[in-house]
Amino acid sequence: MIVGIVQGLVVLFVGSSLLLYLFQGKMIFFPQPTASANLSRYADREIRLKHGDVTLTGWFFNNGIDANHPLIVYYGGNAEDVSLNFADLGRFTARSFLFMNYRGYGQSQGRPSERALCDDALFIFDRVIASEGIDPSHVVLMGRSLGSGVAVHVAASRRVGGVVLVTPFDSLVNVARAHYPIFPVKWLLRHRFDSAVLAPDIVTPALFLTASHDQIVPPRFAENLRRVWSGPTTAVRIEGTDHNTIETSPDYWEAVNAFLSADSRLENKTE
Repeated sequence: MIVGIVQGLVVLFVGSSLLLYLFQGKMIFFPQPTASANLSRYADREIRLKHGDVTLTGWFFNNGIDANHPLIVYYGGNAEDVSLNFADLGRFTARSFLFMNYRGYGQSQGRPSERALCDDALFIFDRVIASEGIDPSHVVLMGRSLGSGVAVHVAASRRVGGVVLVTPFDSLVNVARAHYPIFPVKWLLRHRFDSAVLAPDIVTPALFLTASHDQIVPPRFAENLRRVWSGPTTAVRIEGTDHNTIETSPDYWEAVNAFLSADSRLENKTE
């Protein structure tokens, strides 16, 4: 009887591991439709870029870009339609923004994957920078949660003025381990977003923003990434917030806007 129980548990474990492997994409990426409310006012900002056989959609706000008013290129979370950020545009000291929805998100075509998101991000960056004649040193990449992995990938491949990482992680493998400790996620995970592997080669100044009560991406994973980052870093923990409420704190916006100042991006400090 004991042998039968053990065999049953083994079959259950193997079966569950196989399901995790096969359906991990649906567990990592949660494409959202574009929120329709009040988007008509931004119709003149909408852009569409053809990458291979896929059309990617987003919005480009060019209101004057220089060292003290950088262009923010934003990479959203795994369940985020980036147009939801429009309500917060007035909280930034920056005036120019590029918001592009990932493949499968909003009105962008295709299916999301780590490789597709990272390849698209580099394509979009190169196309917009070249077509608009923007100095890359006047660009700040901003990635939230899953988007931190995309932002790090771009920062490792292109020189920019700064990187803002909101609730970031060192590797999605470690995050998955924290949530599924009994499974061999190191061998199962295809979409790894191994930011810590890229960080030692990145000399760009970076701001690390973590939420004190984050149960989805605990702050220790951001600290792991910050320790191996080669450029100057600023680390700020936003007290009294969690993964989904970090931006509701005035301290969050104070930290973001302080970093957006050209002088502060050259400092190396931890708070």
